[in-house]
Amino acid sequence: MSSPLGDEGSERSGSPSRRRRRSLGSEAVTSPVRELEEFNDESELIGNDDIPSQEPQEVEEDGEELFGDNMEADYRPMPALDRYDANLLDEEDYDAMSPGTRAAVEQELRRRDRELGGRRGLEYDESDEDGDGVAPRRKRRQAEKAAEGDVDDAEMIESIENLEDTKGYSTKEWVSMLGPSTEISNRFKNFLRNFVNDQGQFVFRERMRKMCESNMSSFVVEFPVLVGKEQILAYFLPEAPLEMLQIFDKVAKELVLNMFPQYERVASEIHVRISDLPLVEEIRTFRKLHLNQLVRTKGIVTATTGVLPQLSAVKFDCNKCGYVLGPFIQRQNNEVKPGSCPECQSTGPFMVNMEQTLYRNYQKVVIQESPSRIPPGRVPRSKDCILLGDLCDRCKPGDEVDVTAIYSNQYDGSLNTKQGFPVFSTVLIANYVAVQDSKEIVQALTDDDITQIRKLSKDKRILDRIGKSLAPSIYGHQFIKRALTLSLFGGEAKNPGDKHKVRGDINVLMCGDPGTAKSQLLKSLEHGCPRAVFTTGQGASAVGLTAYVRRSPMTKEWTLEAGALVLADSGICLIDEFDKMNDQDRTSIHEAMEQQSISISKAGIVTSLQARCAVIAAANPIGGRYDPTLTFTENVNLSEPILSRFDILCVVKDEVDPVRDTHLAKFVVNSHIANHPASVDKEPRLLPHEVDAEEELEVIPLSLLKKYVVFAKQSVRPKLLGMDQDRVAKMYSKLRQESLSTGSLPITVRHVESLIRLAEANARLHLREQVQESDVDLAISITLESFISTQKFSVMRSMRQTFQKFLGFQQERSELLFYILRQMTLDQLTFQRCVRGQQADSVEIAEKDFEARAYMATSDERQAFYKSKIFLTNNFAYDADRKVIVQQLFED
Repeated sequence: MSSPLGDEGSERSGSPSRRRRRSLGSEAVTSPVRELEEFNDESELIGNDDIPSQEPQEVEEDGEELFGDNMEADYRPMPALDRYDANLLDEEDYDAMSPGTRAAVEQELRRRDRELGGRRGLEYDESDEDGDGVAPRRKRRQAEKAAEGDVDDAEMIESIENLEDTKGYSTKEWVSMLGPSTEISNRFKNFLRNFVNDQGQFVFRERMRKMCESNMSSFVVEFPVLVGKEQILAYFLPEAPLEMLQIFDKVAKELVLNMFPQYERVASEIHVRISDLPLVEEIRTFRKLHLNQLVRTKGIVTATTGVLPQLSAVKFDCNKCGYVLGPFIQRQNNEVKPGSCPECQSTGPFMVNMEQTLYRNYQKVVIQESPSRIPPGRVPRSKDCILLGDLCDRCKPGDEVDVTAIYSNQYDGSLNTKQGFPVFSTVLIANYVAVQDSKEIVQALTDDDITQIRKLSKDKRILDRIGKSLAPSIYGHQFIKRALTLSLFGGEAKNPGDKHKVRGDINVLMCGDPGTAKSQLLKSLEHGCPRAVFTTGQGASAVGLTAYVRRSPMTKEWTLEAGALVLADSGICLIDEFDKMNDQDRTSIHEAMEQQSISISKAGIVTSLQARCAVIAAANPIGGRYDPTLTFTENVNLSEPILSRFDILCVVKDEVDPVRDTHLAKFVVNSHIANHPASVDKEPRLLPHEVDAEEELEVIPLSLLKKYVVFAKQSVRPKLLGMDQDRVAKMYSKLRQESLSTGSLPITVRHVESLIRLAEANARLHLREQVQESDVDLAISITLESFISTQKFSVMRSMRQTFQKFLGFQQERSELLFYILRQMTLDQLTFQRCVRGQQADSVEIAEKDFEARAYMATSDERQAFYKSKIFLTNNFAYDADRKVIVQQLFED
């Protein structure tokens, strides 16, 4: 029987391997592929007799050397051997197969092999290694061909073990090839399926399940987690983010559809969001190096556009023949336009097929550098950021955001015309946006954080502790620190019947002598509040504080840009040099301070913006120094309408007190020593001062303080139940009478609302759901202190005696007695300077005079006061023989 292979098969049959098998008999008849594999695996069966004797053959590492003398003799025809055993052929069981049918069958077998290979994946398997730990050479050659993109459909793509070896290609080109992209896909799939945390939970499986339960289309993968498990993927991701994220999204969609096969009806695309990149770039530091890289930056959103539909996959209709062209994938940098119709070969015109074209949400926002991150003497830089898909409407103007995005460029014809040479504008294409708002912070709180917060709320002196923690480097000012702390927490806003809104934020105005740390207190609040905007009256205009209208360079429409009060929504707006503002600019914030809204009617835009923020301002008196012989209105160049909108007025006076000045100077020196960069002891040695033992108060860490403030404002809603209304009504009536008789600052109904807000703020500070009597007492004491401090010096003394029992809330009896004694010593010092023209080294106060002023204290309380710590640390001594109290003004 002649060979079906013809002459070519006859020539191949003369090889040594073929002759060896023919000598073994008809049992060695196999297919050519099987024969080739057996040749590779059983080359040791060939003995020395089969090798020509002229010269020995050298054996290389990859196999035998088949080239040598008489090589052509292996292919000589051998009719006796070029035949098949008819008994072993099964031609009778099968019909004759045409070449077309055979090609179809082979194609089906190749498809089946590819499916099996895809399900098996590219994971590492120990069975793929031989005894020496080296992968088979055939698989390695196939993997290398697949990496180069030169792979036949019949070959199955095997695992690329050395994925980081890019073989001279750029990272973008390497991950775009078929082999590496398939390997990346399988590795990321294995990562999402099998990653478990310390508790043994499948993290990303659970995230995908929660994502589908919420009908969302994206979930977050932390970059440090990816680095810990798949270093190569984390290495490729920042270098080729667009290609890598496309692979990640495809894998995520495949896994989601495996879990929920019908989920494509809800979300056609699934996106993987990358968070926690280790390197945070500033907006002003973006350069050519960062182009087409995955970057992370932080800033404040200053402007947003509406959510617009953007073309994603476009289809066109040919107007001549009606043929539908596409789909064409719309890229960010250019517009897709078809060249010619494949049906009628015409060049147009073409119309967009609205029904079959796919769209996605598109929004552009402007991100500006945070004020705390701007270098001195520089203006803030901004960058456009594009939000796509479910990222739209994640943020609003004023939000502080953390953005992970692809730093890309886009062609701008107008920019080229203006510059005269090719210039590209740059833009951030966002992948992940995290808004640093209160809700995000509360959701990120751990159980340990909540436990610490609730433990702090049980402290009886938590109000003073927070005040000291806000400004630990500022000496004294207990009343101002209390007022700022209550403003930080704020009261409860009300809107009865959705008709009349009553604000809950507490506005504070500080006015006093220069050098009393007013601006420093404002700066400390900026760092202690989760959301604060700092500005100065001299550098602020009416539109800069509220909002201004400008023409958008992109859409050429009139748009609104947010001012400082809008940016500080749900936070605090800090205004320094409040008295330096123009009257017109100051009038523009009247509505924002009371109704907490800003009405705009310009350029055809009639709207109202939210400005739900507390205003804390600092001002200097007329002439630079506060005159105690004049009222507050006469000292400050502010109108009564603006003053009535402040809940608390704090007067800061720089009084001459030798003992207090000595303690203040020592405190400042110790603070500078302790906070020097080379200092080992970072804890300043605090000294006792005139009101309370501040050294006993522990400073709360700033990070914990921010969490405390956010948790209290988000979780506690204090209610006014069982409040003593008669007491508040009598206090209001009495203050109205005092205001009328003294002719000082008028008392209005707003002061009653202020008192309620202060009581709610104190209840919220202690994490209480109901306002108690102690909260009302504190609110009354602060309101009275604010009102009395704005009076003339002569009126102030009589009013303090009238309202003494209200002013002494939450103060020990020794502190009250010390306050009375200090006022007497200051009066005596003033008398000595006026009469004698010089100041003595000590001051003596008769005990009977002190008893007359401190009539509410018993004899035992006065004797205990003479031995108290606050009495001794301020250089006081009681002489029982002479019945006098002596204060040594200057220490030896």
